[in-house]
Amino acid sequence: MANIDRVKEYFRRIDLGEFPAEIFTADFEFFFPKFGVGRGVAEFYELAGGMAAAEMHVQHHHDRFTFIEAGDQIVVEGTTYGTERNGAWTGGETPGGRFCSTFDFSKDGLISRMYVYLDPDYAGVDTPRFRWQRQQPRW
Repeated sequence: MANIDRVKEYFRRIDLGEFPAEIFTADFEFFFPKFGVGRGVAEFYELAGGMAAAEMHVQHHHDRFTFIEAGDQIVVEGTTYGTERNGAWTGGETPGGRFCSTFDFSKDGLISRMYVYLDPDYAGVDTPRFRWQRQQPRW
C-alpha cells in the first residue's frame, strides 16, 4: 500500500469511529492542540476519549483534501464539519474546521509520526480572543 493510500485509509476509518492501528508503528508519536504530544495507541485513545467527553462528532471533507508528498512524509490540508456541545461548524464556512496534518513513515511503510495542526475552537465560541474584528470575515 502506498503512503498516500495509508493516509486516506486513516481518514476514512477515523470517520467511521475506528482507529486503524495496523497502519501505525506501535510507538507512533502524535500531536494534537491542547492535548500535546502523545505516543502509541493507548495515548491516542486518551485523546479520543477527551473528544468524546466533549461530545465532539468530527467528519472530514475527503473530496477537499490536498496532499503534498515529499520522501517519507505526507502533508494533508483539509476541512472538517461536525458538532460539539457548544455548536456546529463546517470548515470553509465557519471559523473552525480547517486543518493541516503531517504524517511521517517508517522504513516498513507504517505511520511513525502524525502531527495535527488546527484551531481547537471548532464552534468559534472563543470570540473574545479574536484579534481582528472584521465585520464580514471570509472563512
